[in-house]
Amino acid sequence: MLNRILSHDLPRSRWLALALIVITVALAVAPFAFPGSKALGVAAKMLVFILLVASYDLLLGYTGIVSFAHTMFFGIGAYGVAIASTRLGAGWGAVALGLGGALGISLVLSLVIGLFSLRVKAIFYAMITLAVASAFQTLASQLSEVTGGEDGLSFKNPEVLSPSFEPFENPLLGVTVDGKLFAYYAIFVAVALLFLLLLRIVNSPFGRVLQAIRENDFRAEAIGFRTVVFRTLSNVLAALFATAAGALLALWLRYTGPDTTLSFEIMLDILLIVVIGGMGTMYGAVLGSVLFVLAQNYLQDLLKLGAGAVEGVPVLSALVSPDRWLLWLGVLFVLSVYHFPTGVVGKLRAAALRLKA
Repeated sequence: MLNRILSHDLPRSRWLALALIVITVALAVAPFAFPGSKALGVAAKMLVFILLVASYDLLLGYTGIVSFAHTMFFGIGAYGVAIASTRLGAGWGAVALGLGGALGISLVLSLVIGLFSLRVKAIFYAMITLAVASAFQTLASQLSEVTGGEDGLSFKNPEVLSPSFEPFENPLLGVTVDGKLFAYYAIFVAVALLFLLLLRIVNSPFGRVLQAIRENDFRAEAIGFRTVVFRTLSNVLAALFATAAGALLALWLRYTGPDTTLSFEIMLDILLIVVIGGMGTMYGAVLGSVLFVLAQNYLQDLLKLGAGAVEGVPVLSALVSPDRWLLWLGVLFVLSVYHFPTGVVGKLRAAALRLKA
């Protein structure tokens, strides 16, 4: 049964399977096990990034396409829900219309970019997507009447997902049951289903063709596969899943702006997570997202504890200052790439093969 659910793509490592089980259970019980708004926000961001990074891995890891326009589709999803909700008011109809419109726009844009750009060499395609993404970010910042400009858009969710919605008077296991809790579990279920769908896609005959194109596109073309068609379809699918991730983030934050979805820093974060988790492994998106978001949100707190322990030591106290958290995040990334060149998932699977041998 589990083999079918995972599309016959088992972890193939006991440690990897254990890590995935721990992460799934932890995210499932996060509102009850880790109380506090910050912990719940971190868990929700992990879920959104799992879907976002997995969709990008479909492009980079499975098809070998380097694109810098992924955050553009991420932003389209977020802005679609935000614009519809601000114009039409809170309600499921506005969410459905915004998401549907965002998916339609992403479908057309990704199809146009794929058909006109994927015929060129990889470096030129990457530059084209970077230019398109930069132009879209500028457009979103300047069309203040529609997008809110640099300030972004704040909106209200449907009543069930609103923090003010409290159907029960008494807390459940010490946690107040409100719309924020329902929003979290709606995101959890949506990400789980979409991730399993992505897992099914990459393990289908279509996914095998994508991997063949990644390994040798000339050979794939020679045996009869239209590589441009398959690359374009991969580009479209990745864009649609990224759009869904953006819509989920907007519903969680009840806000969207250029910095939350369209910034180039988010694109860099996606690339880092793919490398840390392992390219061409959907499970790498899970491990990489959890490790990166944890480091991004709690590394500064750990440095505060370290700074207090070495207070007064001239050089060491300056190095472990909380203000240096980006430096240590970069050091951790370099070390992870050095020790895990194939990512955490690749390392665990290689260790499992050595044990079997």
